[in-house]
Amino acid sequence: MKSVNAYLMFNGSAEEAFTFYQSVFGGELQLIRFGDMSEGANLPDEAKTLVAHTALPLAGTGQILMGSDCPPGQTVEVPQRPNFTVCLEVSDRDEAERVFGALSAGGSIDMHLATTEWTELFGMLTDKFSIPWMIDYNSAE
Repeated sequence: MKSVNAYLMFNGSAEEAFTFYQSVFGGELQLIRFGDMSEGANLPDEAKTLVAHTALPLAGTGQILMGSDCPPGQTVEVPQRPNFTVCLEVSDRDEAERVFGALSAGGSIDMHLATTEWTELFGMLTDKFSIPWMIDYNSAE
């Protein structure tokens, strides 16, 4: 297996979400709209501007955060508690605090950053786009 990366689906807010993630993580955002695709000419105008695919390489990790809006005619049902979480292992305490603070802005904190039995610093949040995140820092790794 070459890699495993998170792929996030949105109901029309993928561009806003990934622009926000780019402000948190940096990196060069790649974005393709449904209207840019060969089948795009057959779509309604409002669907042409939706994001068909976006990718944000996470600097120094070899990982890519990817996503899109749902294809025209489909939606994501956002449950009260999704059955996934994006878990970030960060390289230092300052980065953990910065990323946690940035991602939680406009969202909700499920567990504040704190020392746990398994790691030096751990916290959970749901961002303003309803995406759940875990932030983990352990200097021993």
